Amino acid sequence: MNYRFQNLLGAPYRGGNVVITQNTQLISPVGNRVSITDLIKSQTITLPLQSSSNIRRIAASPDGTFLLTVDENHRCHFINTARRVILHRINFKNTVNAVKFSPDGKFIAVAAGKLVQLWRSPGFKKDFFAFELVRTIADCEDTVTAIDWSLDCKYLLVGSKDLSARLFCVEKLKDGILNKPFLFLGHRDNVVGCFFGYDKKNTNKVSKVYTITRDCYIFSWGYSGNNDGNFDENDGGISEPAFPGTPERDGEGNMDSGSVGTVKKRKDFDGKDEGYLHKEKWELLRKDGFMQSPAKLTACDYHRGLDMVVVGFSNGVFGLYQMPDFVCMHLLSISREKITAAVFNEIGNWLTFGCAKLGQLLVWEWRSESYVLKQQGHYFDVNCLTYSPDSQLLATGADDNKVKVWTVSSGFCFVTFSEHTNAVTALHFMANNHCLLSASLDGTVRAWDLFRYRNFRTFTTPSSRQFVSLAADQSGEVICAGTLDSFEAVLASSSWDKTVRLWDVFEGKGAVETFPHTHDVLTVVYRPDGRQLACSTLDGQIHFWDTIDGLLMYTIEGRRDIAGGRLMTDRRSAANSTAGKCFTTLCYSADGSYILAGGSSKFICMYDVADQVLLRRFQITHNLSLDGVLDFLNSKKMTDAGPLDLIDDDDSDAEEGVDKQTRGKLGYDLPGSMPNRGRPIIRTKCLRIAPTGRSFAAATTEGVLVYSIDESFIFDPTDLDMDVTPEAVEEALDEDQPNRALIISLRLNEDSLIKKCIFSVSPLDIPAIASSVPYRYLQRLIEAFSDLLESCPHLEFILRWCQELCKAHGNSIQQNSRNLLPALKSLQKAITRIHQDLADTCSSNEYMLRYLCSSNNK
Repeated sequence: MNYRFQNLLGAPYRGGNVVITQNTQLISPVGNRVSITDLIKSQTITLPLQSSSNIRRIAASPDGTFLLTVDENHRCHFINTARRVILHRINFKNTVNAVKFSPDGKFIAVAAGKLVQLWRSPGFKKDFFAFELVRTIADCEDTVTAIDWSLDCKYLLVGSKDLSARLFCVEKLKDGILNKPFLFLGHRDNVVGCFFGYDKKNTNKVSKVYTITRDCYIFSWGYSGNNDGNFDENDGGISEPAFPGTPERDGEGNMDSGSVGTVKKRKDFDGKDEGYLHKEKWELLRKDGFMQSPAKLTACDYHRGLDMVVVGFSNGVFGLYQMPDFVCMHLLSISREKITAAVFNEIGNWLTFGCAKLGQLLVWEWRSESYVLKQQGHYFDVNCLTYSPDSQLLATGADDNKVKVWTVSSGFCFVTFSEHTNAVTALHFMANNHCLLSASLDGTVRAWDLFRYRNFRTFTTPSSRQFVSLAADQSGEVICAGTLDSFEAVLASSSWDKTVRLWDVFEGKGAVETFPHTHDVLTVVYRPDGRQLACSTLDGQIHFWDTIDGLLMYTIEGRRDIAGGRLMTDRRSAANSTAGKCFTTLCYSADGSYILAGGSSKFICMYDVADQVLLRRFQITHNLSLDGVLDFLNSKKMTDAGPLDLIDDDDSDAEEGVDKQTRGKLGYDLPGSMPNRGRPIIRTKCLRIAPTGRSFAAATTEGVLVYSIDESFIFDPTDLDMDVTPEAVEEALDEDQPNRALIISLRLNEDSLIKKCIFSVSPLDIPAIASSVPYRYLQRLIEAFSDLLESCPHLEFILRWCQELCKAHGNSIQQNSRNLLPALKSLQKAITRIHQDLADTCSSNEYMLRYLCSSNNK
C-alpha cells in the first residue's frame, strides 16, 4: 500500500514565469506544483512538493541545483531540485512580481511590492534562519516589475510601474558616498523588462541598457563617459536631471540633500581606476516601437550572447528582434490569447512561450522554425481515464471535448483526438492495446486507431442520446454504452431509482436480477474476475454483491472517511455539512483485495474489501487556491460583503489563467448551486488502478494525479527467523549453494539480495532451482524479474528464468491467477516494452543494411 505521488498529467499551465536550466531543462509552475521537462529525452516529471496556493514566480540558481518558488500567498520555498526536497521556507510581506538569482548564485533579488530585497542565498544545510537579508532598496515609487543582474554581480537594474527604470550599485561605497540609483526616464507606460547589454569584444563589460514598456516600445541606452550628472539636449538625451524631484534615499532609506553631480572613482580588483556605472552619464540612443497597438506587451526576454530580444503581446503575437539595430527576425502569431511567458534557453536557439489562457507551453527552434515541444493540458476538468492493458499508456477525456493519450513513463501526451463535439464521459482500452473507445455527450461512441491515429468507427443510436458510461467484452465484439437522460443500460447498471440491475444482452430485453438499495445508486464497478459487484449510494455507503448468488456480502460506511473540506459559500462547517459525503467513483485493485473510492472531496479512500476497514486516505492537494480544501473558515477573511476570496477586485494587471470551471457539463454531480466566482472546487471524477497494480491514477480538479509504489527499499520480511540474515545469504553464496541463498533472500524480502542471488545462478541450473522455489515466494520473484527487465542488459538470462518458472509452476499460476495477476501484468508490461524497442531497432537496422547494400551495388 506504499503508493506515493509520481506525476501530474493533463494539468494546464495556469500562468507565472518559466525558466530553463542546463539549456534543456524546462521548469514551469503547474498550479501549486512545479513541473520539470527534459526537452532532449521528452520526459516530464512533477516534483512531489506542494505550495499553499498557485505558484506565481520561480527562479533557478545558475547551476540548476536550487529552485525558488513563490506562491500567491507570498510564501516561498527553497528547493533542492535533484533531491526534490524543500530545504528552507520564508514568507514575504508583499506580492512578489520578480525574483532572480545573481550570476554567481550567492544572492537572490526579490521584488516584493515597491521594495527590492537582496537575500543571501541559503545552502544545503538546514538552518533556523537560512535567509539572511543583506539589503533593502526602497527607491521605487510603485510596484517593481522587472529585475536584472550584471554579470559581475555588482549592479542591479530595476524596472517598475512608476514609468522608470533604476540602476543600482549592489555594494556599499566604502568612501561614504551615498549609493544613489541612476534613473532611466521617458517611458509612458509600465516597464515590463529591463536588461543589461554587453560589449561584443568584451562580453563581461556592460555597454548598454534596454528597457521595454507595456505600450510596445523598447528604449536603448548607452553612456558617453561624461560625468556631469545631467543630460545635454545636444547629446540626444533627455534634459531632465539624473536625480529629479525631492532628495533621494539611499539603499537604507536615509535622506540625502547633498550634491548629485559629484563622481568618485574606485579601484577594481586589478588595481585600476573604474567609474561606477550608476554614476556615468547615460543617454537615450534610440527608441523603437513594435507596432502592435492596441495590443499590450506582456512578456519579454533578452539573450546577451546573441544580442537579441524576444517579446510577446496580448494578442498572441510574438516577435524576435536583433539588437541594437532593431531588425525583426520573426513576427508570428501563436494564438489570439495573451502570451504570459517568453524566455530564451542558455544557448539561445530555443524560445519558450507560455499562454495561460489556453494552458499551453511550447518550445520553438527559431532558426529552423520548428517545434521542439508543444504540450497542452486539458482546458477543462478531466472526466474519465483508463489504463492500457499493459499499463504503459493512459487515456484521458475531459469537458473540452478532447481525448488525450499519454505515455505513463515519460508523462508526455503523444496524440490528441478532438472529433467529439461535447464532453467526453467514458473511455475503454480494448484488449489488443491498439484500440481505444470513447463515449461522449454528443451521442457518439468512437473507436480510435492508436497506430494510424484516426477515428475508424463511430457508433450512434437511432434517437439522440447522451452517453455517460461505456463497457466492452474481452473480444471487442460487443460494446455497451449507458445514457444520461433515459437511463437505458446494459450489463450492470446503477440508477437513481435506488437499484442495481443485471441485464442479459443476448437472451432477453429485461433485467434478470435486481439488487435493491435504500438510497440512490451513484456508480457501480465489477471486480476483475466478475464474481463481485461494488456500488456506492447517496448515503455514503459502499455495498458489495455476490453476482452469482445475488446476495449482499459486505457494506462499508464511508461518510466520515470522505468528509472534509468546506466551500466558501457554505454557511456551516465541514463536519456539519452533508454535501459531498458520498462516493461517485470506485475502482477495484487487480486482485480485487482492495478498492479505491473518491468523490466531491479532497480525499481518496482505500479500503480492504474482506475486512471492510480503511487502509489509507490520500489528500489529493493542499492548494488553497481551490475551494473545498480548508475545513474551517478563516474569520480574518470575512467582510460585510462576504468571504474576501469571492470579492472581485477587477485587477486588470493580474495574469489571466485558464477559465476556472466550477460546474462542468456533467453538473449534476457537483455540490452546491451558488456561483463560486471562478474558484474551482476540488473533487475526484474518476479513479483507475493500473493492471500491474503498481500505480493508480485519479482525474481531479488539479489534473490527472499518478501515484505509484515507491521504488525505494522498504524492509518487509515474509518469513523471518534467527537463521535468516544477510550474512546467511553471503555464506550460502560462498559455499556455492545458490538455491539456499535465493530462498533466504526471498524470506528476507530484500531487493538487492534477491537480484544478487538471481545472477549467481548458472544458466544450466535455472530449471532445477526454478522448480524448487516454493509457491509463496513466487510473486516476489516475478516482481524482481519485472524490475530487472527494466534496467539490466541480460535479457536472455531473465527470459530463461521466466520460461522455467512457467514450466515448473504452470498449474499453480493458473489456479491462483487472481493473486498473481498484478505481478504477471508487471512482467508482461516489461517484456512488451522491450519487445517494442527491439522491434524498432531491428527494423531500423534492416532498412539501414538495405540502404548500404543498394549504395554498394550502385
